[in-house]
Amino acid sequence: MLRNLLFTVLATLMFWGQSALAQDSVYVQIEAQPSLSVAEDRLRDYASNLPDVNGFDLGRGWYGIALGPYPRDEAGRVLGSLRAQRLIPSDSYLEAPERYGQRIWPIGAGPAAVPPISVPEIVTAPEPDPLDADETPREARASEGLLTREEREALQIALRWSGFYNSSIDGAFGRGTRSAMAAWQQFNGFEDTGILTTAQRAELFRQYNAVLEGMDIRSIRDARAGIAIDLPLGAVAFDRYDSPFAHFEPTGSVEGARVLLISQPGDQDRLAGLYEIMQTLDIVPLDGPRDRSRDSFTLTGQNSRIVSHTEARLDGGAIKGFTLVWPAADEERRTRILAAMQSSFAPIDGVLDPAVIAEDSQSVDLVAGLAIRKPKLTASGFFVDPQGRVATTDTAVANCGRITLNNDYSAEVVTSDPSLGVAVLRATQPLAPNDIAQFRDGAPRLQSEIAVAGFSFGGVLPSATMTFGRLSDLSGLSGEDTLTRLAISTLDGDAGGPVLDDGGAVIGMLVPHDAGGRQLPDDVNFATNSAALQQVLSGAGVSPQVTPGLARLDPVDLTAKATAMTVLVSCWE
Repeated sequence: MLRNLLFTVLATLMFWGQSALAQDSVYVQIEAQPSLSVAEDRLRDYASNLPDVNGFDLGRGWYGIALGPYPRDEAGRVLGSLRAQRLIPSDSYLEAPERYGQRIWPIGAGPAAVPPISVPEIVTAPEPDPLDADETPREARASEGLLTREEREALQIALRWSGFYNSSIDGAFGRGTRSAMAAWQQFNGFEDTGILTTAQRAELFRQYNAVLEGMDIRSIRDARAGIAIDLPLGAVAFDRYDSPFAHFEPTGSVEGARVLLISQPGDQDRLAGLYEIMQTLDIVPLDGPRDRSRDSFTLTGQNSRIVSHTEARLDGGAIKGFTLVWPAADEERRTRILAAMQSSFAPIDGVLDPAVIAEDSQSVDLVAGLAIRKPKLTASGFFVDPQGRVATTDTAVANCGRITLNNDYSAEVVTSDPSLGVAVLRATQPLAPNDIAQFRDGAPRLQSEIAVAGFSFGGVLPSATMTFGRLSDLSGLSGEDTLTRLAISTLDGDAGGPVLDDGGAVIGMLVPHDAGGRQLPDDVNFATNSAALQQVLSGAGVSPQVTPGLARLDPVDLTAKATAMTVLVSCWE
């Protein structure tokens, strides 16, 4: 029975195809693919079951699969019949021949029925007739009367953009609109009648749309992601799928421009998780408004380089949305493109398979191929009182736009002593440390065992690591009595970490491996000693805990005590 039904459908399609000649014809658009090889495979599959299968180059790396052409009045029946039989995707639609470029299937068949036309701007106006410049006010008012409400509102929007109109966009040409028209005419060297001729309206729209020249804003339908949207294909081009994103990377015409289409199965919990993950990405700066509800969220972030806007919403078990990333110094063009994306965004059938993962995106520093936001500098520190104040090196927190403790708590500098290389930090929200430093009172014994706790690898590991060594001297190389010299090999991330004796008492704080430009052996390091640290802390209003000495701990217990008090300090732009 299925074979007979398919034969009937094929016979009907052949009849429709033959009757399409010399009539207003359209295609049934059934699929688009961003890969020529994939498109050719799909074309072979469709051609094995259906007649009139065509493949076209859509431009910008996309390839369309369509049936036809058919007469317009018959094409709807073709579409409905094939949808009902589930022989074509449910989101198939009718498309004019002008949408298609060079035909790629059947091979050698040539272009579509008529050559493609250019895509209109976001706001369009009729091309002026050469005689329009001579329109009288009466003729101009008559041509103005033919404008639709949407066209009149578009005219007010363009006048507002030009700086001559500051009232509501209502499509009503009252006194305010007429005054704005007259002011624009006078500024552009026309007679200020307050009624724009056809040619003047075209010039106003030309000025308004000049900022979008080269952006090639076009509608796309991504069947794989299940999203229809207008995108600036002059600035971005499809690159890859990496769930939950379809990546559109810069073409080079706008440095730093990027678009993500967001598509994944989900519920409210996954939407909330996506909201949190997006805020860890480098393309979503921290400064900017955020808004989240049960079924949607928006994220706007900006810094000195970029402005990023993300929207996503939950509908029918799928999360769909987009992100636009644009250079910070190009606000007018960004807002125009964002408005076009927002007004055109529409979920369609289909959702990106969560199993689609690009091979080169598997890294701890990446999420779906996007870089995680990273601090410009990390160091170590340690808790010095029950309120969660932290001692660290002053160089770790200099010129920071933001400081965090353990990536979760924002902090501010209470005091800084560059002569000793010490800074004291305070969390801006309540923080309860697991353990705090007990400072040793008195000088430790030379050549005794010591240990340094620190985030040697900049927070890649979840907790501090321990490095063991010996106390070499109770002063610096030039006799500084605020320093101690250590025989221990450390890494840059350990600077600011506590130096402990074998009982877990703090005898100092590790300072950066710097000897005024002199090259030192890797196992020669220095620490600001306990007495100097206590003096800085007291000046900052901290009452440090002091002990004459603690009972020796085995390495396991010493490590547990040291890592409990050690903090990752991050300096962000």
